[in-house]
Amino acid sequence: MKSPACRGISVSDMHKQWILKQTDPSAVAALSAATGLSTVTSSILAGRGLTEAQQVTSFLTPSLAGMLDPFLMAGMQQAVVRLVAAHSNAEAVCIYGDYDVDGISATALLVSGFRAMGLTVGYHIPNRMEDGYGLNGDALRLIRERGIGLAISVDCGVTALEEARLCRSIGLDLIITDHHQPLDQLPDAVAVINPHRRDCNYPFKGLAGVGVAFNLLVALRSRLRDHGAFGDNGPDLRQWLDLVALGTIADLVPLVEQNRLLTAAGLQRMGDGCRIGLAALKQVAGVKGSVSSGQVGFQLAPRLNAAGRLESAVPGVELLLTDDPEKAAALAEELDGANLERRQVERLIFDQAIAMIEARGGVEQRKSIVLSSPDWHQGVVGIVASRMVERYYRPTILIAEREDGSSKGSGRSISGFHLLDALHDCSAHLERYGGHRAAAGVTVRPGQVADFAAAFEEAAAERLEENLLIPQLQLDAELYPQEVTLQLVQELQSLGPFGMGNQTPVLLLQGLKVSDLRCFGENHLNLRLERDGYQLRAVGWGMADREVPACIDLACTIKIDTWNNREQLKLELKDFRATEAIDAA
Repeated sequence: MKSPACRGISVSDMHKQWILKQTDPSAVAALSAATGLSTVTSSILAGRGLTEAQQVTSFLTPSLAGMLDPFLMAGMQQAVVRLVAAHSNAEAVCIYGDYDVDGISATALLVSGFRAMGLTVGYHIPNRMEDGYGLNGDALRLIRERGIGLAISVDCGVTALEEARLCRSIGLDLIITDHHQPLDQLPDAVAVINPHRRDCNYPFKGLAGVGVAFNLLVALRSRLRDHGAFGDNGPDLRQWLDLVALGTIADLVPLVEQNRLLTAAGLQRMGDGCRIGLAALKQVAGVKGSVSSGQVGFQLAPRLNAAGRLESAVPGVELLLTDDPEKAAALAEELDGANLERRQVERLIFDQAIAMIEARGGVEQRKSIVLSSPDWHQGVVGIVASRMVERYYRPTILIAEREDGSSKGSGRSISGFHLLDALHDCSAHLERYGGHRAAAGVTVRPGQVADFAAAFEEAAAERLEENLLIPQLQLDAELYPQEVTLQLVQELQSLGPFGMGNQTPVLLLQGLKVSDLRCFGENHLNLRLERDGYQLRAVGWGMADREVPACIDLACTIKIDTWNNREQLKLELKDFRATEAIDAA
């Protein structure tokens, strides 16, 4: 069944394995009775490990009262002692941030937060193309030459052994705050604050860089207050929670436990009266009123990230720091323009990468994708690699060949394939590499891109059985048409903020008759569906070129669609197929 009006860009129609979570019906019924929530919502919660009423209550009402003591973090005591000394001696401090949204927001947070506490603070953000990731020796020397005696890294530095030694040699005290995995040896710094330290007693390990920085801010205010530095309690730390939410969501860390309560409070602040810079960013992004985690991830963060991908991330920091509405509006427009340019560059690279794959006969006989070009932009290849994984479901590394003979790339992985482990096997062809299970960066030795691609394919072939090349779609619960109500949608919304570790619930509806099929936009699908006398509306973004069976099962989310002041329920498709049995897990 297919409308002749359906036309659009061809997308992957790869078969996915649907996995429906299984929960104990008696436990779900007991949870529903104890909480007053629907069976569907109770089943989702139980499937996510929340089986007791008290657990559910805590989950649904995240509170800042649940913040852990920041002094549980190894290195926090030493860092605060050094900062109190800087405060007492009126020393200048430099924040050294990363160029992604997590680093940008963490930099703005510490700069504005420290200034509010009476410190003299500046910042440095490296240029992605010229300086590369992390602490840079030349930049650290310049910081010291400006007479600054204390530098604080955010969202980077935990593996910077050589740079820490340099700081010691030139008399620049260094405090490292980071959330990436440390090496066996820590840098020789005044303090290294990272919840992943083996000797760190802070129980939650999933903070973003901005979350670690916020804990430093909390700890410093506490100590300065104890020392009588403030006439009252000091600045209200809640004013910086919008920055914490911004960086936490953008960095794709799990939105659970500490991240959940910080993000929930930060999103509320974004809607109720956020800082001038974020208000301007919301304006150019078309975000009005309250802000969801999805709007941060797909509308605000990409604009803030765009300048750092193409050139310098400084405009992003300045936007978050400014109190001038006119300056904020101009910077937001600049970032919006950079984001448009980034999207155009991304689209061009994506199309070229697809053409390369198709010219080689597709990916059916391969377990990985490694592509390179001298025309590709180093700051964008990581985004395109993610899109290639979505299309072909193969571990993908895209490499930008540079004029100086070096080749730098970014990789993204699939479930069941540890990208960093595979890169260890290919290290003979790499000058530098780093990352984790899901994402990594590489610098390939001159003239060895083809050899690296062969080695990476060999590493993938050793690790990936055919079944691991079939993407899985996790379904949270089965739903019946009569259960699709406004009350259910409101219950599901209360499970947010959604993101990594707390995904938007994906629901299963089976055996729906397609009564009408229309297409709109470039490649979007609009369906009218019927079952047991109930009618439903579903939208499939980018699915208009797919064959639609007469009777289908849906994997979908549910949203409230407001049109002409009327609220309607809308299903948004994640996938659909002819009615068939569902695997259980």
